[in-house]
Amino acid sequence: MSVFIASDHAGYDLKSELKSFLEGADYEVEDVGAFDRSAVDYPDIAAALVAKMLGQKKSSNAARGILICGSGVGVSVAANKFSGIRAGLCHDCYSARQGVEHDDMNVLVLGARIIGTELAKVLVVSFLQARFSNEPRHVRRLEKVIAIESKNG
Repeated sequence: MSVFIASDHAGYDLKSELKSFLEGADYEVEDVGAFDRSAVDYPDIAAALVAKMLGQKKSSNAARGILICGSGVGVSVAANKFSGIRAGLCHDCYSARQGVEHDDMNVLVLGARIIGTELAKVLVVSFLQARFSNEPRHVRRLEKVIAIESKNG
């Protein structure tokens, strides 16, 4: 599974910790930025991660993303403007897992000023290990979300 990770300046330290953690767990990780603590606009970071994910998706459905900013709200809003992206702001294990299982969430969003590194690691593992259930009720609901996206895209 390809994992793309990105943050603005407020999420840079947490992103660096998570990148090292994931590489140590043998995930293929691509850092999309920011590459230091210099101020950067969160919409640009979200767009860069999404571009990488959507490019990867053409060859595989296995791409997942992790976006981090101070609260998580900004990058979540920006990422969800893109067709095919289902980004969820999660600060608990249930949501990180269930978002994938029920909603086919493909981007985990974290707030670096909200949660600590150890909880973030647990959330990332929950997110990456989860799989969409393909249960008829979840498929039906996902199809409705995709139809809304297509209609309003």
